[in-house]
Amino acid sequence: MPAKVLVSGSSGLIGSALLPALKASGDEVVCLGRGQSGNGRIGWDPARPLASESVSGFDAVIHLAGESVASRWTESKKKAIRDSRALGTRHLAEGLARAASPPRVLISASAIGFYGDRDDEILREDSASGGSGFLPEVCRQWEAAADPAVQAGIRTAFLRTGIVLSAEGGALKQLLLPFRMGLGGKIGTGRQWMSWIDLHDEIGAIRHILTNESLRGPINSVSPQPVTNAQFTKTLASVLSRPAIFPMPAFAARSVFGQMGDEILLASQRVEPAKLTASGYIFQKPDLRKALEDILKK
Repeated sequence: MPAKVLVSGSSGLIGSALLPALKASGDEVVCLGRGQSGNGRIGWDPARPLASESVSGFDAVIHLAGESVASRWTESKKKAIRDSRALGTRHLAEGLARAASPPRVLISASAIGFYGDRDDEILREDSASGGSGFLPEVCRQWEAAADPAVQAGIRTAFLRTGIVLSAEGGALKQLLLPFRMGLGGKIGTGRQWMSWIDLHDEIGAIRHILTNESLRGPINSVSPQPVTNAQFTKTLASVLSRPAIFPMPAFAARSVFGQMGDEILLASQRVEPAKLTASGYIFQKPDLRKALEDILKK
């Protein structure tokens, strides 16, 4: 049955792919974001409270908005990352909780950064958050900020997303140029686990959660086949028919990217999509090589 869906972060990598998928299913989609209201859009400043009447009457809300983490983390950048997630989510959740006609479901973005650097440990949704790093701290605050919606009885799911693969943006797009030039290679030891998901499956997982009443709380949105960084870079180079012989030592990653290098490039997170699998979601592209071939050989 078609639904009325409110989406924040609609111009990002995931949001820009989600909107046409929802519309193709017959859903009515309204965007929530900065700017003026009108023409299928509700204007919103995430730093300010949200009027409950503006978000009343939706069947579902998908909250994807957040400052990009893909740059060196200065103190001002870290504040922008934290506030855009925790403060923005809190204001949205409070508005939904007060709405005269609240949504049946809220899907709120999160990330596998919640788990911290965990070496070879297999991580499922019931695994604890790890360490005192910046990303685990932000993810804990991010998820906790949705508590007003949870307390109001709205089915709330936290989409703990891994590395989203798409040629249109994200980590893969940044890697393509050096790898196509034959300058790619593993980062650090290459033994750190990379939990990834094809963009098609990220959209598929969101749509699955929308219609599956049993899914709530944290949900890992990753392929069931994580790989090490060495495996990932070797596979990417092979698909591009290039060598992968120029590794980036750990000290170089830290020197260039600072704390972001430690917590994203060098951290190890071996994550399983336990809830998605148990609830019957069938991954369209679970194999890394096949996913990369489909993305890069169009």
